[in-house]
Amino acid sequence: MKIREITYRHRRDFSAIYICEHCGTTTKTGDGYDDQNFHRNVVPRMKCPQCGERSPSDYEPLEPKYPDYQTV
Repeated sequence: MKIREITYRHRRDFSAIYICEHCGTTTKTGDGYDDQNFHRNVVPRMKCPQCGERSPSDYEPLEPKYPDYQTV
């Protein structure tokens, strides 16, 4: 899964619409936290509810809006 669109953002918390790279299914699954760990580790490991696939190995994560060291 990858982030298609961020629909809500408050400080580092956000809600997003995710899309599967394999079957094109879109879903809104819970909330996220805008830091390097979430974008590099959590998002690529999300399973698609339709086909059960995860992101391919060439997944390129989004960059957080604020650097991890910055307090928001």
